[in-house]
Amino acid sequence: MTTIERSSSTFGSCARWMAAWLTLWVAGGATCYRQTVKVNQLPPPQVFQGMPTLEEVAQVLNRTDAITQLSSNSVSVEVPSMSNVPRLSATLAMNRPREFRMRASIPLLLGSGIDMGSNNELFWFEVPESMTQTLYFASHEQYQRQSSRSVLPVDPSWFVDALGLIHLDTSQVVEGPILRDDGRLEIRSMMPYPDGLYSRVCIVEPSAGYVTDQILYGPNGKMIAGSSASNHRYYPDQQCSLPHLVQVRLVPDGGPPLELKIDIGTYAVNQLLSSDPQLFTMPKTASQQINLVNLGDPSSAPPGYENYQAPNTASPAVVPPPPRSAYALPNDNMPNAMDSYR
Repeated sequence: MTTIERSSSTFGSCARWMAAWLTLWVAGGATCYRQTVKVNQLPPPQVFQGMPTLEEVAQVLNRTDAITQLSSNSVSVEVPSMSNVPRLSATLAMNRPREFRMRASIPLLLGSGIDMGSNNELFWFEVPESMTQTLYFASHEQYQRQSSRSVLPVDPSWFVDALGLIHLDTSQVVEGPILRDDGRLEIRSMMPYPDGLYSRVCIVEPSAGYVTDQILYGPNGKMIAGSSASNHRYYPDQQCSLPHLVQVRLVPDGGPPLELKIDIGTYAVNQLLSSDPQLFTMPKTASQQINLVNLGDPSSAPPGYENYQAPNTASPAVVPPPPRSAYALPNDNMPNAMDSYR
C-alpha cells in the first residue's frame, strides 16, 4: 500500500476531494445499466387521521423495509456549496443494507475512472489523481469506531436514510411524536454507535406520514449531517412514499460544510439495473490505495488537506441537541435552513 504525495493534483483541496466523492456516490457510468423501469407517479395518500401515536408513525415509516433494492439511471446531482461543479447526470444502485456501487467517467471534470461502492465488510471510492488512480477504502466497523472523522462525518449507509429508506426503532425514541408549530411531527431518537451516542431528529409530514427532514448530531452535540426531502411519490406495491428530490448537508471535522442536491427521475424498485456479478466487489487495480482509518497520519492525507484548519471541538460524553425551537427549516430553502439546526 502506498501513500498520497503532497503535490498538487485534481483534488487541490479537501473540500473539492470530498465533494467529488459524495457527488459520485450517486453518479455512475451507464454502460452496464438497462433502462430504468418507469412507475406510475402517484401522490402520497393520507394515512393519518388526527394526531398519530409513536407506534402508528413507526408502522407507516417502516413500510420502506419492504424495499430491499433501489435503482435509477435518471439521477442528476448539483453541489450548491461549490459553484464550479456542474450539474451531473448520474445513476444509482442500492442493495440493502450496505451494498451499493457507483461508477462514472467525467473527463471534463476529473479525468476518468471514478468508482464508488460498498459491501457488507467495507466501502471504497476510486478517483483519478494526476496520471494514476487512487483507491480510498475503510472497514465499516473500524470507521465507525473513529472519534474524529475529518473527511466523512457519517458512514455512507446514512445516505440510505437520506434517500427515504428510513427505519424508526421505537425503543430508541426519547421524545415524540410532537406537533410542531409548522404543523409537522417531530420525533427524537438516541442511537448507540461504537464511538458514542448519536441523536437523530426526524420531521414527519402529518397526513401522508413520510419523513421530510432529518438531522443527525454526534456524541458532542454538534450537527454532522442533515437532509431535506421533497417531491414524494407513492409506490403502491410497497405502500410507502419515496422522495425524488433530496438536499443534503454534511459537516465534517476536517473540512467546510458540503451541500448536495439529488434529483431522481424514476426508480426501479426491488431490482438492480445491472447484471454484473462483481457489482459489489472492491476493485484492486489502483496504483495507490489509502485506508481512511489511517488518515490521522499526515503522510496519508489527501492533497490540500494540510491547509485546512479544523475547528477545536471538545467531545463530552453526551450532549443533547438544541431545543425544538431551533428546528425552523422550510423544506424549499435547505441551505439557509440547515444553519438553524446547529
